[in-house]
Amino acid sequence: MTPEQKAREMIDQRLIQAGWILQDIRQLNPMAGPGVAVREFPTSTGPVDYALFVDGVPVGVVEAKADEKGENITTVEEQSSRYAESTFKWVTAGCCIRFAYEATGKLTRFTDYKDLKYRSRSIFSFHRPESLRALLRSEDTVRNNMKHFPPFDTTGFRSCQITAIAVYRLLKYAKIKRVLFLVDTKGLGEQAEREFLAYRPNDDNRSFSEIYGVRRLKSSYIPQDVQVCISTIQRMYSILKGEELDESAEETSFNEFASADRQAAKEVVYNEKYPPEFFDCIIVDECHRSIYNVWQQVLDYFDAFLIGLTATPDKRTF
Repeated sequence: MTPEQKAREMIDQRLIQAGWILQDIRQLNPMAGPGVAVREFPTSTGPVDYALFVDGVPVGVVEAKADEKGENITTVEEQSSRYAESTFKWVTAGCCIRFAYEATGKLTRFTDYKDLKYRSRSIFSFHRPESLRALLRSEDTVRNNMKHFPPFDTTGFRSCQITAIAVYRLLKYAKIKRVLFLVDTKGLGEQAEREFLAYRPNDDNRSFSEIYGVRRLKSSYIPQDVQVCISTIQRMYSILKGEELDESAEETSFNEFASADRQAAKEVVYNEKYPPEFFDCIIVDECHRSIYNVWQQVLDYFDAFLIGLTATPDKRTF
């Protein structure tokens, strides 16, 4: 098997894992399911490696690249862009290819062309068809929404709070769907939960928890209708692995976990219940602690903005 064939096989597996139905061009039936990935789909500039159809409409392209030398796959972004601007055979004029992926089977990069200043970013795996459908139906992208925050009412806030990014504003104005607030221990999780429940924004008479759902995670289940999830990184790791975690394991700082077990990196695998696009933003409390050796894959798994909180910034923080 050639490096190209190996890459295609791994890409096939990742697409299937993410809920896509794979087809060869001679089997073409883009209405076979919510998401269909068609190999070698003909366009006006040549066949694209994979054309992605959501509800029968082409919305994305995947450019495959062999990973024999671990080359930088950003080198094929121009090729993806060319296919995205091409005319797709047998497709009604007016369709817009909004999403582009470059993949080797091990590495995957993603671009949303609707972002005003779009650029590719590394992601754990392909988005699910229903996630792309939701992006297509949304009024705008999170990145574009972030360019239009209204002035901030500073009444009642300390100066350090004014310069910080508030979750309330991210939910209300950036239209992010879900925030993960990662804490050091169970105790800090309980404290964060109390703060979220008690907070009352200046522009609404209701408490934060009356406007948005807040849940401190105590099991391997994450409610779909909650906007703020509070969790230790140990519990989030167990959730992604599909395992249960005893609450006693959350009494110890994940910093101590990392120090005691530096060599055993915590690897995660794709979780269909909670795919990489499940959270839009992750806020890491006590981010100066050395969590990025053992637990880094938990953070890298999600296609999310990372925000660090610390009262003691140092080189490790950045």
